[in-house]
Amino acid sequence: MKLFLKPSLALLFAASVFMASSCSNDEDPAPTNEEELITTLQLTMVPQGGGTTVTATYRDLDGDGGQAPAVTGAQLAANKTYAVTVQVLDESKTPAEDITEEVEEEGDEHQFFYVVSSGLNLSVAYNDTDSNNRPVGIHTRITTTTASAGNLQVVLKHQPNLKSATSTINTGETDAEVTFPVTIQ
Repeated sequence: MKLFLKPSLALLFAASVFMASSCSNDEDPAPTNEEELITTLQLTMVPQGGGTTVTATYRDLDGDGGQAPAVTGAQLAANKTYAVTVQVLDESKTPAEDITEEVEEEGDEHQFFYVVSSGLNLSVAYNDTDSNNRPVGIHTRITTTTASAGNLQVVLKHQPNLKSATSTINTGETDAEVTFPVTIQ
């Protein structure tokens, strides 16, 4: 009888250890950074030396699918420099949530990229940096030259643990991608 009891206890002990180690823990040790819904991206362009402020807006209130987004392009003056600020919103909420501040706070994980189509006579320069002195792109400077027309693509990339001095538009995940028609007169 003693022989039977000892192996049974050993088996019971082993089973309890196995059961305890295989039970899942519902607590998530690393909190996730939930992505925000971006319904609106707006460029506000203030001409240096005077002139009319120009706003270009992308708005897709129902998200992917459904109705097509509303895009308002920009008409800029030739041979002019504009101070540009990007605003990113989630207008599916009331009041609308301004996501720009979060992008700025997490600047070491985000970057706006600006792609100018061929034939559009403008250039874009970054006017802000993150804590590692790398560009963020919430604040930029657009300089136009002669009359032309084309597109300005604005891409917000999320680059956690990826953003570096050599990061490109292909690094990380795309949070937003918008193409604005631009005319320079």
